[in-house]
Amino acid sequence: MSSVTASTVPSTAPLSQSGDSRNNNARWIGRLVIYGLLTIFAILYLMPLFVMLTTSFKTMDEIQGGNMLALPQAPTFDPWIKAWGETCVGLTCAGIKGYFWNSIKMVVPAVAISTIMGALNGYILTKWRFPGHTLVFGLMLFACFIPFQSVLLPMATILGSLGRFGVTLQNATGWNFG
Repeated sequence: MSSVTASTVPSTAPLSQSGDSRNNNARWIGRLVIYGLLTIFAILYLMPLFVMLTTSFKTMDEIQGGNMLALPQAPTFDPWIKAWGETCVGLTCAGIKGYFWNSIKMVVPAVAISTIMGALNGYILTKWRFPGHTLVFGLMLFACFIPFQSVLLPMATILGSLGRFGVTLQNATGWNFG
């Protein structure tokens, strides 16, 4: 017969919680510091947006008053209305309405085409295994690191020589995107 002694029986007594509580306190303090720093940086990052929006609803006297962080005393949409219809841009004083819609006509197709092309490229490069797929992926990855400024001048030169400089997609294709 074998005898079982108390030293060989596993203990069922709870382990000391002092080490665990120190780890939990350190983890809690670490998270508190991280979230505090993230909150401070988020406020600093969003401060220009807050100043821009609050200033856009102030009268000129309030803006010249000097306290740019203060909320408007009497919010008004007059600066927005004036910018939309009367602001002088360049040589004309027709507001920014035309420029806004021109931007929409340029951005919506660009985002749609980029999204569709990115989704198609992602699908094809992950699901299809064709000869040279790693080369195509490598070239696309390499192209991501080319600064856009180095592409602007050759692109403007080519578009100018083709007579397409300043031509929107709607004028070039006849498609209306908005």
